[in-house]
Amino acid sequence: MNENTAPAQSHIFSRQWIVTIGSLVVLIISLSIAVSVGAVAVPTGTVWSVLLNKVSPGLIEQTWSQGREAIVWDIRFPRALLAIMVGAGLALVGASLQAVTRNQLADPHLLGISSGGAFGAIYALLHSGLFLGVLTVPVLAFAGALGATIIVLGVTYFADATSADRLVLAGVAVSFTIMAGANGLIFLGDPRASHTVVFWMLGGLGLAQWDQLIYPLAILLGCGAWLISQSAALNALTAGDETAATLGIPVMQFRLSIFVVGALITGVMVAFSGIIGFVGLMVPHISRMIVGGSYVNVLPASAIIGAILLLWADITARTVMAPEDIPIGIVTGLVGGIFFVWLLGR
Repeated sequence: MNENTAPAQSHIFSRQWIVTIGSLVVLIISLSIAVSVGAVAVPTGTVWSVLLNKVSPGLIEQTWSQGREAIVWDIRFPRALLAIMVGAGLALVGASLQAVTRNQLADPHLLGISSGGAFGAIYALLHSGLFLGVLTVPVLAFAGALGATIIVLGVTYFADATSADRLVLAGVAVSFTIMAGANGLIFLGDPRASHTVVFWMLGGLGLAQWDQLIYPLAILLGCGAWLISQSAALNALTAGDETAATLGIPVMQFRLSIFVVGALITGVMVAFSGIIGFVGLMVPHISRMIVGGSYVNVLPASAIIGAILLLWADITARTVMAPEDIPIGIVTGLVGGIFFVWLLGR
């Protein structure tokens, strides 16, 4: 039996490596294209020359204008990197939530976490003032996302709606309620600032700046590494609470920790990008079709595919009506809606 299973395991392992390396290559190519295209096209060679010259000044003789360097380094690279972080973060959260709820329709948007993050961010932008500096919006966005998570869990507990389907329904109800509150905050806020906030709610990466990327990066690396380290427990939980408990996993505490970490990632990503739906729903399904159902493979694959997906959504948003930017949430909403219909038909 060992002789038969060893080649099969080796084949699976090699396939996973091929998928991982191939995905990383696609990600790098997508990053190059994302920085190159736009209202002002910049050759890919110039893009990487600017990057190398910034990393190691004087390495390459400068043959490009200061204007193109500013477009590449100050505008498009931060925007592309933020797209990678947000896409990876939302995809990781979506995959984790689908595991702990055992519902393939769960994602940060449907469970109300994104709406809670938006509520906190809108309150910071229009009412509280930036009392913590640049950290105000991410901190209040996390508080809003965590509050929404607690409300959803509270509703399911008091309504005795503990099944996976009812958890999603509770999340949808809480999401609509919180968004009503968020719209109320916009209505009561400064009309001059409200227009900017409404556009931000549609999702966008245009405000990305180098000095602020450290915050989503730190959250993504820390929380993402923790989620991936819990892959075995997520696999056990997909088999049922009883199975997970027999393996020594404290089910309720573990599920709560996943929700809290998911709220932290979602809140910070929403703070910097606005509400971007369907990434957390679509990407885990695509990952499972490619690498199988084990979360040891699903989570890393989801992070990479989510980054690629949002990069191309941003490319589409910047080029379809150039020089105007379409809110990226519109692009992901259109693609996600079609994907959702296809998913229901499977």
